[in-house]
Amino acid sequence: MMDFDFNVDEKGNKISYEIEDVKQPNLYRDIFSYSDVPKVKFDEELVTMDLPNDICITDTTFRDGQQSMTPFKEKQIVEIFKYLNKLDNNSGIIRQTEFFIYTNRDIKAIEDCQALGYKFPEITTWIRANIDELKRVKNLGIRETGILMSCSDYHIFKKFKSTRKEIFNKYIAIVAKALEYGIVPRVHLEDITRADFFGFVIPLVNKLMEMSREAKIQVKIRACDTLGLGVSYPSAILPRSIPKIISGLVKYGNVPSSALEWHGHNDFYHVVPGSVTAWLYGSSGVNTTLFGIGERTGNCPLEAMVMEYSQIKGNTKNMDLRIITELAHYFTTNMGYEIPARTPFVGSDFNLTRAGIHADGMLKDEEIYNIFDTSKILNRPILIAVNEYSGQAGIAAWINTYFKLSNDDKISKRDERILQVKNWVDSEYEGGRNSAISNKEFELIVKSVFQELICVEGSYAG
Repeated sequence: MMDFDFNVDEKGNKISYEIEDVKQPNLYRDIFSYSDVPKVKFDEELVTMDLPNDICITDTTFRDGQQSMTPFKEKQIVEIFKYLNKLDNNSGIIRQTEFFIYTNRDIKAIEDCQALGYKFPEITTWIRANIDELKRVKNLGIRETGILMSCSDYHIFKKFKSTRKEIFNKYIAIVAKALEYGIVPRVHLEDITRADFFGFVIPLVNKLMEMSREAKIQVKIRACDTLGLGVSYPSAILPRSIPKIISGLVKYGNVPSSALEWHGHNDFYHVVPGSVTAWLYGSSGVNTTLFGIGERTGNCPLEAMVMEYSQIKGNTKNMDLRIITELAHYFTTNMGYEIPARTPFVGSDFNLTRAGIHADGMLKDEEIYNIFDTSKILNRPILIAVNEYSGQAGIAAWINTYFKLSNDDKISKRDERILQVKNWVDSEYEGGRNSAISNKEFELIVKSVFQELICVEGSYAG
């Protein structure tokens, strides 16, 4: 395997990167023609994986996530913040969350959350590269703030109508002021997957790290895949290669892994594998939102990265994963947010089976078709839906699951009374029914046949 090396030339001489103040923007038209789907190009150079010992999750539900919804009420922000604290449960895995500071509601919510005195998630803010906004952060007593710093020529030339050098100087000035205030700047390198990595990103980051050393305050870097263009393929080339972006920032931008974070979007369905890849190649942090809410196709779901952390590290520390289910319930009942039914871990159907053959497996042992003990870990018992395809096994599985029957109390699919219930189901659909059979409706039918269940309380009826 070749080790990807940015810093030396063919003769082994060290290369020093300076801002390339080009007259024409580098828009990578061979990759992003705009009239076609973007291309992925490859070379033979691979990067070595370098998973940090300490990896964590950060949250932007109150900032990037909130932009995709009706603005949160102050009380809702505080309640969600409390849930995040309960989910983290002093593990430090859900390390930070960021807030807007633009309205009185934002400020009051921050103050109410500060008053709770939680260590995790730490309260941070987000601002544009603007001195007046930075002063607000200082007045709030916030230790760290994100600062938006668009880094692709799409933004520098097309949005700002500026030059690389002018934008570079503007960014350096705002970071210098943050350091003067004693605030940790978290630099958000927007649109990094379309940026000139050597001509702008690395020179900027090297300067920021130099300023860190002089101020003795660690500047953080958030690499932002604003359009979800990053890919995880080991030999993909820049600017779309997540392995090469992260490895390059660590090894040649001189960014400590502990000060590096990845922020992805889901435009090409890459947001979860892309975030995992960032961890694997040297980023300590990955930025998320609850349920993946966010601009366009959304951000990386926080609950997904909790599960990825658990799989990679082999543990969840103190995290209480049952709170994920409580958060989903809060969003649907208190905030009017509709979570798609098949969304992993939080959708109403995520551990529901309708297929008769699967239900038969569940009847024998739920482990056959359930991803893990969802009842224990997420407080989500497995669900069986009854329809015209369920068969006797599906009906028996529904009864045992719904009434939480175990061991000798379980109803066998061979119990002759199961056939009575099946005949009722068949007659319903043969008679033209095309609606689902609700749990409450089916509970009444089952109890009319299985008299011993009359006094047994059913679960998740509705």
